[in-house]
Amino acid sequence: MTTEDGLDVSPGDGRSETSTQRADRNWNELLQEFRVLQTGTQILAAFLLTLPFQQRFTQLDPFDVGVYLVLVFLAVIVTLLALSPVSLHRLLFRQRAKAELVGLSSIILIVCLAAASLLFTGIVLFIMDFLLAPPAGMIAAGCVFVVLLVIWVILPLAVRRQHRRHPATP
Repeated sequence: MTTEDGLDVSPGDGRSETSTQRADRNWNELLQEFRVLQTGTQILAAFLLTLPFQQRFTQLDPFDVGVYLVLVFLAVIVTLLALSPVSLHRLLFRQRAKAELVGLSSIILIVCLAAASLLFTGIVLFIMDFLLAPPAGMIAAGCVFVVLLVIWVILPLAVRRQHRRHPATP
């Protein structure tokens, strides 16, 4: 919410910025988050794309081939989603739509993180299943998924709930 003089009104946040300045700051923060995500998922995608050229790839059972194909699909989806803010920014450039760009990019980033969590879990399933045994793959993947759930969902929600109960003073 902004006042008539253009200053952003967000009681207690300790910032004195206009809504445009806030949108710019939020956009820059989102870009940094996307950069971190892109690097990791691009490395994973490259790893996945090299596997069919390895000799042992022909030894995959049908389950592992299916998991591999799902992982390639997820890696492509995460990469495309992580690049989509670039396209959005180019198409919305000078349209005075920074707030909309920030809002949409924030949603895309959350979807990216959800897809990446499935990708990371699937990579562990794929590798452990192939190297050890299917039960080991399932157990390891389940553990990774639980860790992701705790550090990417439960922990942030707990901090947010705690912050709402006891807001920090500036």
